[in-house]
Amino acid sequence: MDDSLYIGTCSWKYPSWKSFFYEGDEVDEYLGQYARHYRTVEIDQWFYSLGKSEVRLPDRATVDRYNEQTPPAFRFTIKAPNALTSPFAYGSKSEFNPWFLSIDLLYLFLEHLAPLGEKCAMLLLQFPYLNRQVVTERAQLTDRLAAFGALLPNSVDVAIEVRNPKWVDRSWFEMLKEAGLRPVILSGYWMENFLGSVEAALEVGFPSLCIRLHGEDRGEIERITNNEWDRIVLPKDEEIVGLAQLLKGIESTVYLNVNNHYEGSAPMTIARLKEIWERV
Repeated sequence: MDDSLYIGTCSWKYPSWKSFFYEGDEVDEYLGQYARHYRTVEIDQWFYSLGKSEVRLPDRATVDRYNEQTPPAFRFTIKAPNALTSPFAYGSKSEFNPWFLSIDLLYLFLEHLAPLGEKCAMLLLQFPYLNRQVVTERAQLTDRLAAFGALLPNSVDVAIEVRNPKWVDRSWFEMLKEAGLRPVILSGYWMENFLGSVEAALEVGFPSLCIRLHGEDRGEIERITNNEWDRIVLPKDEEIVGLAQLLKGIESTVYLNVNNHYEGSAPMTIARLKEIWERV
């Protein structure tokens, strides 16, 4: 596969992956074993950070351990704290969240990630579905994002994921590019026209972007698999073939993050994607 394509999973802490590449039962050792097979992984453990009076930030010992367990060329895409993307305060549906798109909080988060150095390749800002109670029109958010993007450091890419499918069109990608931001393109959560969105983003042209193969009905696939993530249960052949065709020969750096909930087993989806890639 192209060197510009970093493909990995949305986490690594799954004992049911022993049949693929894990040895032993120490979950703390899984990342080092994982890194022998893939060049990237998504971290979401610091996403749920919004508290009543404070924001939970990464523990330095944990960050040091992740750095020690991965080689220099390994790359992390890291979900930023939801304190940055939740419009309302903890437990409220009306009180404004004072940390919403706080540039100071983002820099503080980066300070806690400093031991990772260049391994911290991209921060993912995941917004919830924003209804009219929160944002009456898309321009309200895009104006905030433009101001936010102007204050970002050059040391790490910051990518934006929204759950409002009607917003994600070519003008959305052009806005992100002008603001110095990157797109996250999501397959799942009923986001419309996934492959069309990937194609539009590639046409606009970004130095880097993130694609997340997440899946739609989380509860149903957990029921089918019984949370044993070692087999494909909901194959998405047509979408995978289409994605491989779009990404073949790309010049942008793409982080492709695969979730177990996409087909039932992220490692098996990656294996299928690599096989299809060779045939495209």
